[in-house]
This record gives sequence, C-alpha cells and structure tokens, in this order.
Amino acid sequence: MKRALDFLLSLTGILLSSPLWLLVAVALKLQDRGPIFYRQERVGRGGQVFTALKFRSMIANAEAGVGAIQAARDDPRVTRVGAFLRGSALDELPQLVNILRGDMSFVGPRALRPGELEHGSGGPVSLSAIPGYAERITVRPGLTGIAQIYAPRDVSRRCKFRYDRLYVRRRSLWLDLRLIALSFWISFRGTWEAPGSKW
Repeated sequence: MKRALDFLLSLTGILLSSPLWLLVAVALKLQDRGPIFYRQERVGRGGQVFTALKFRSMIANAEAGVGAIQAARDDPRVTRVGAFLRGSALDELPQLVNILRGDMSFVGPRALRPGELEHGSGGPVSLSAIPGYAERITVRPGLTGIAQIYAPRDVSRRCKFRYDRLYVRRRSLWLDLRLIALSFWISFRGTWEAPGSKW
C-alpha cells in the first residue's frame, strides 16, 4: 500500500507541479546560466546506491576543491534563488522522479551520500559506523520524515538517526499521511531552513 501511495502521489505531483518546474528552470538560468538540475549519488534501501535528482540551489561546481560538505546555515555557496528553493523545499521537486522509479519513498529517513562522514570532537566518523545506520537503510529513504520535520537542522547525525529509528519501528500509513500533511504546511510557510520549529 505504501508503494502504491508513493507511485500515485509522485505521478500526480509531477503532473500538477510541471508549471513550477518551468518557472524554476527559467529562474535558475536567469540567475547565472548554470545547470538546472543537480545529480548526486545517494544510499537507498539495503545500501543500494542511486542517483538523486534536485534543482540546483548552490553555485555551479560548489564542491570543486572542497569535496562533499553538507550545507550549513547561511552557506555562502547557496544562491539567492537557491535560498528560496531550499526554504520552500522546491529544490526537492525533481525527487518525485526518484519516488516514481522506486528509489525513494515520500516518507522515510533522509537519503545519505555514500561514504559520508560525521565530523565531531573525536574526529571524522563514517555514518555507517553510527548506531542506527543499519536499521535506517532497511526502508526506502524519504523526501520527508520524522527527522526532517522535528530534528533541528544542525544536530548531529547520531541524534537524527534516533528519529529515523523511531520511524522505522513505528511506521504506518497513518503516520506517513500525517508527516506528508505537515511537510506541505512547512513548505507553504517556507520554513524548512528555519533554525527553530519549522511548523
């Protein structure tokens, strides 16, 4: 039932949002003539790697010379158009294609990058070594989820994995519908990047 809901919602979402895709593409081209889409490898269910698709929210080649660095608040690499896209989650729209294909789900843990590291006081640690990692990849990664909605943006992955484990253990169609509804409300308010409560 979850997969059927994902397929139906993603197909409907792509059709209804197609005018927005055109507007975003024009805005990105007018801004700096860089690429419209950003492709990035992510880890899916069972550790399988897939290519996630997003609208570009940073300057072109943002990771050239610095490698994979997670965006922080007030990140200078984020463009003006990108800041709006990130706050409203419009940069995530192309991931509806990933959901339609079955790489992702609407609700689940956030898709991580292969080999991603957590940088803390004890030095860099592989995310796969953090408790909860193995449990969270037993389900498809999601466009939204408990951690994306409730966890503060700048907390450690270790903390976010606790939210992910909670979802894996308590997931249900009713919980998914509640989280999807909350996500639409946060997108409407444009508060995905807010430092405090998003909703």
